[in-house]
Amino acid sequence: MDTALSWIKAYVPDLDVTPSEYTDAMTLTGTKVEGYKELDKNLEKIVVGEILSIEKHPDANKLIICQVDVGNEKIQIVTGASNVSVGDKVPVVLDGGKVAGGHDGGPLPENGIKIKKGKLRGVESFGMMCSIDELGQDKNYFPDAPENGIYILPKDSKVGSDAIELLGLRDTIFEYEITSNRVDCYGVIGIAREAAATFKKKFVLPKVNQTGNSENVADYLSVEVRDSELCKRYVARVVKNIKLAPSPAWMQERLRAVGIRPINNIVDITNYVMAEYGQPMHAFDYDLLEGHKIVVDRAKDGKEFETLDGMVRKLDKDILMINDGKKAVAVAGIMGGENSKITDDVTTMVFECATFDGTNIRLSSKRLGLRTDSSGKFEKGLDPNNAYDAMMRACSLVEELGAGEVVGGCVDVYPVKAVESRVKFEPERINKLLGTDISREDMLEIFDRIELKYDKETDEIVAPTFRQDIHFMADLAEEVARFFGYDKIPTTLPKSSAAIGGINLKLEIEELARDVAKFLGFSEAMNYSFESTKVFDKLNLSKDSRYRKAIEISNPLGEDFKIMRTQAVNGILNSLSTNYNRRNKDVHLFELANIYIPKELPLKELPDERMQFVLGFYGKENFFDMKGVVEEFLYTIGIVGKLHYDPSCKEEFLHPGRKADIVFDGVRLGYLGEVHPLVCENYKLGERTYIAVLDLPNIIPFVNFDIKYTGIAKYPPISRDISLVVPKNILVGEIEDIIEKNGGSNLESFKLFDIYEGDQIEAGFKSVAYSLTFRNKERTLLDTEVNEVMDKILNKLEAKNIKIRS
Repeated sequence: MDTALSWIKAYVPDLDVTPSEYTDAMTLTGTKVEGYKELDKNLEKIVVGEILSIEKHPDANKLIICQVDVGNEKIQIVTGASNVSVGDKVPVVLDGGKVAGGHDGGPLPENGIKIKKGKLRGVESFGMMCSIDELGQDKNYFPDAPENGIYILPKDSKVGSDAIELLGLRDTIFEYEITSNRVDCYGVIGIAREAAATFKKKFVLPKVNQTGNSENVADYLSVEVRDSELCKRYVARVVKNIKLAPSPAWMQERLRAVGIRPINNIVDITNYVMAEYGQPMHAFDYDLLEGHKIVVDRAKDGKEFETLDGMVRKLDKDILMINDGKKAVAVAGIMGGENSKITDDVTTMVFECATFDGTNIRLSSKRLGLRTDSSGKFEKGLDPNNAYDAMMRACSLVEELGAGEVVGGCVDVYPVKAVESRVKFEPERINKLLGTDISREDMLEIFDRIELKYDKETDEIVAPTFRQDIHFMADLAEEVARFFGYDKIPTTLPKSSAAIGGINLKLEIEELARDVAKFLGFSEAMNYSFESTKVFDKLNLSKDSRYRKAIEISNPLGEDFKIMRTQAVNGILNSLSTNYNRRNKDVHLFELANIYIPKELPLKELPDERMQFVLGFYGKENFFDMKGVVEEFLYTIGIVGKLHYDPSCKEEFLHPGRKADIVFDGVRLGYLGEVHPLVCENYKLGERTYIAVLDLPNIIPFVNFDIKYTGIAKYPPISRDISLVVPKNILVGEIEDIIEKNGGSNLESFKLFDIYEGDQIEAGFKSVAYSLTFRNKERTLLDTEVNEVMDKILNKLEAKNIKIRS
């Protein structure tokens, strides 16, 4: 979006700022200025000159000698231009002046080109007559500029006056980055309204005169809108006795400033209103509209239509079309048709100003491969109330420029009117959100500047329909912040428990999992959440396995990415397999992987998404090393005691005799074990492989970071070692449960230090040895106290057929 500073000043008359001041202030209030270009940069000492005489150069066939009146003197200029005549008014750069560039149309030099008096083939020249290129302008925006030659100024130009001012080049063009929610700023009026509020100046809308003769437009034209969802408003007027001519200089200057090439008064008016109001318009030749009727309706599938660019486009039922009584005449909001375009022979025309559904325009434009300035604005979602104002402005310009006679009345199809948005005015909440202490009156003054009204009866702020971005208290807070000044808002922390910063518990646990795994020599793996159903067979899962109840993806990338994974084992095994087959030794990998468990199939609600901490390795370590890794992680997050390993683990992809569920306080936290040999074979793993899977949602409720300091023990411990003969079917975990439950408050710790099976032990039994440590924090323990506890422990063990080894 570009605007000229002079055009902004037309609606903010008292605005007196430099380009840099304007850029900084507008950016700080939210209308970001990307940059600006001063049109008169490097244009110095350039005046209007009148050619008094022309004679041939004595020594050069292609040069001429001109005597030129530049106001306060007459100077001689030698030129090679062939398009000048006596009496022509031309821009002349005087001795010591500057032009922006050369006549070759190439890139402009940074500091321009300085012009000095000199001799051309022996004849003195005291200046230079300028082409439009030398003034730094693109000749495509000056229809009357010659292809090669001096630019001829209007006959009534005052000799000696500032030629740059005359050409409208004493101006600055600003380029903005407009966010999609500020549709009102896609027009000069919207930018001017923001500038007036920013600099606290009066904003003045352009003058719109009442137009229309005594006739009735209903006698000329009828309009029918058959799809009011896609066309929210359609405004049309008829203009007769068209007189095509160049538009006035001021209009051409403003159009050029925003990058629009002037063509003729009618086309320029539609483009001018589009730039000014941000509302696209279109003109039809009235005599080419069959039945003098306009019908707004969807296209028919497969129909073809030739647009103004000469291309034949294939339509479908989702594209909105403008039709006459028999045929399509325009693609709504995008481009008119070849069959109704304005030509030099036009005598009567129809002005169209409508509001179309932005999403439909965007999708239609994409399907047709046709994007225009109009579609670019329509797809943002325009204000329907702006369409009528734009139409009145266009018709006012028609009569002002003498371009035609406006027929009285206006066709306005507007079934559902847009209403103003109302938001409860809550200054306390606004201050709390911003961390400010702005008074109620100051807020209301800001709202008044940007045309947000205050309804005292309801205590509401009323936003006009052109402000489609204001619906909630936070939107009002943003308006207050940007005009109060972001730079004036003090730095504060939000008043909430989150003010201390940091991450939530779930993310903290995940970070700790990474830290522990990396500390213990594991590398992180990352695998897709999409898998193939072939994985289930690869893991040797039974046909009724719960893992097979997976969510199918409706548009998978391929067969190998058909379902959302229900287990995280396949990914880690694939990663280990890749490393093994690349001959990497002793590989340790981990992954934080989400699995997706459907609550029911077919899917009716979001699945249970669970984060799994998966560990896997092959090489020198074994089952107990993996158990140590698991316990290190659990200890780090404060899960100690009450931890059990249940050998009745049901996971089919693990070795039947070397697996266990990890249970804490009756809750299954996960499982670990050696991968089943057949599964290893399926994954081409030639070594024993071990995995552990921890379910973080089950773990998080038990996390405890409430670690308290305990002083160094003052009193000596008493140790007891016991060697037990235990039936093989009894797990050491059961022995440890007995020791823990019966050891009393003085049992400080116990440790398994030996397991033995051999000839000296009865068949079906094993020898297990423990070291127990007792200590009282308040006094020295007596042997008799420890002996009493030991007897209790041994009695409980004997009840389980566990005996002291003799």
